[in-house]
Amino acid sequence: MLPVCRPPALHSVSPCLINQTSGRLTPPTMPDMATRELRATIDGGELVGWVRGSGPRVLFLHGGPGLSFNYLDDLADDLGQGFEIASYQQRGLAPSTLDGPFDIATHVEDVGRVLDALGWDRCIVLGHSWGGHLVLHVALAMPQRLLGVLSVDPLGAVGDGGQEAFDAQMFGRTPVDVRDKAQELDERALAGEGTEADMIEGLRLVWPAYFAKWDDAPPMPDVRGSTAVYSETYDSIRAEMAGLESRLPSISVPVGFVAGDSSPMPTSSSTDAASRIPGAWAEIVPGAGHFPWFEVPGCIGPALDRLLAGSREV
Repeated sequence: MLPVCRPPALHSVSPCLINQTSGRLTPPTMPDMATRELRATIDGGELVGWVRGSGPRVLFLHGGPGLSFNYLDDLADDLGQGFEIASYQQRGLAPSTLDGPFDIATHVEDVGRVLDALGWDRCIVLGHSWGGHLVLHVALAMPQRLLGVLSVDPLGAVGDGGQEAFDAQMFGRTPVDVRDKAQELDERALAGEGTEADMIEGLRLVWPAYFAKWDDAPPMPDVRGSTAVYSETYDSIRAEMAGLESRLPSISVPVGFVAGDSSPMPTSSSTDAASRIPGAWAEIVPGAGHFPWFEVPGCIGPALDRLLAGSREV
């Protein structure tokens, strides 16, 4: 795709903002005074992020793979003050550890380490895009830690997960004069070649294709990327896909999907997976692309409420 301990440190830091590049903390301005630092210890380093708000607990897993996590800040803003939300940078980019391995098993283990650092016994895990695929692995690996999972416009888990259709839509929506360059840069990144600048330039060329209407796309946020994470994680996604599909009926926690009806990711990526998971449901958001909360603000909160209601019934 184009791209339960409670450590004292988490609770003793001052309210903060995290510089996405350096990992340094800077004094916040209102209304961010409630934001707290999150640091989860892993072998050889840390995973770094933030926690804010109060209410039902929700852990964000960002997309990519190999992109920075800051674009999900807008989703946290959209959800408002009714949830305690944690978000972190997956390994491979600062301010988290740069070291691998970059495979499904390690990413799942990292989720457990983050939950331990937060001191959260159970929560909802919300994943977007590649993160929405990862949450299904998390649901299988640690159901005892979850109230449920919400998968937002994800790479799916049936067949190729919708990858071929997604690529066709992305490049089909991209103007002809830059399409070949965008494809070349994406192929290089998937091969683990090229620079971070090349990867981000490829993303910039196709950015409006993620949205329902090319001309209405917002400016691309300031994101960073890692070709190593992108390439190696995708190798693992492909290797694990058939096994994940076969295990979908074994998922025992409440699962919901939210997909944009105008996303380049086919809605079948969500509905096909939902049809194989006991009790799962999928909501299709009219007029929304790959980032539904941008084009239809307020569409994710009700899905979380529905998931929470389902978790109380289990």
